[in-house]
Amino acid sequence: MYILAIESSCDETSVSIIKDGQEEISTVILSQMDTHANYGGVVPEIASRMHVENITLVIDEALKKANMKMTDIDAFAVTYGPGLIGSLLVGLMAAKTLAFIYNKPLIPVHHIAGHIYANNLVKRLEFPLIALVVSGGHTELIYMKEDYSFEKLGSTLDDAVGEAYDKVARVINVPYPGGPLVDKLAFDGKDTYDLPVPLNDDSYNFSFSGLKSAVINLAHNERQKGNEINVANMACSFQNRVVYILVKKTMKALKDYNVKNLIVAGGVAANKGLREALTKACNDESVNLIIPSLKYCTDNAAMIGVAAYYAYKLGRVAGLDLNAKAVTTLE
Repeated sequence: MYILAIESSCDETSVSIIKDGQEEISTVILSQMDTHANYGGVVPEIASRMHVENITLVIDEALKKANMKMTDIDAFAVTYGPGLIGSLLVGLMAAKTLAFIYNKPLIPVHHIAGHIYANNLVKRLEFPLIALVVSGGHTELIYMKEDYSFEKLGSTLDDAVGEAYDKVARVINVPYPGGPLVDKLAFDGKDTYDLPVPLNDDSYNFSFSGLKSAVINLAHNERQKGNEINVANMACSFQNRVVYILVKKTMKALKDYNVKNLIVAGGVAANKGLREALTKACNDESVNLIIPSLKYCTDNAAMIGVAAYYAYKLGRVAGLDLNAKAVTTLE
């Protein structure tokens, strides 16, 4: 089964063709990062306009790379939410139009389900499993007993981990996109700053606003005293606290639920510090760990095509009245 998938939830226009939920035939990703870097972050109106300009070009390129025609496609899949509403609508209208013209099924995919199923491109998901979802908009621990069974164990009470990275990056004058650069700087620095461990309790929930505020206050106080912030050391101190609490609560969930399979999903899954710490912890506890390759951590349509295949097998097909949702729960 060949699925053409479209992902346009934020600032990447991406189209992919996936075979049987496991084989990537072609993927095209057109990033807008250089444009939004001029503004220090994603500008929603600009993002949606660029999706409009590029969506048909990216679809054509994906077909060309696969050496396929539109008539070879068995179904169309699209991210319907969550994300920037204007950006989502562009991809959604493209997918609905194609489904209508070619009279093929339209498969709706939740963006986070896509990130989770990106791991299927590494190895077929083994259940039961725990999924640690870490991105710019999400920080969640999810228990899955089978395909498309999502039980949320805990989530962030305020800032998502990726959002915290970007905000801390601005405070210490690290340019956009801040998260990957803070991760890189952390390996050049030392843990010299006294920062709190965020929401260090026995729950599965997370909170990063206090840690973010601690960095802001510390940086402000140092500058008031005329002291220079050691950017690498601050990045190291911040990242150590984040990684510690993510790993601690993830390993607790695995133990409490007696699960030996862990997957990591979302843009922050590309974080080197987190990948190394989870790899060590899982090796110590004999847990099977799957983390997508770096190209599947950030937003891409391949993950949407994989998730769509398993959604379709369960009868999850949408009508042409499918609408975009800026905020929606994983189900």
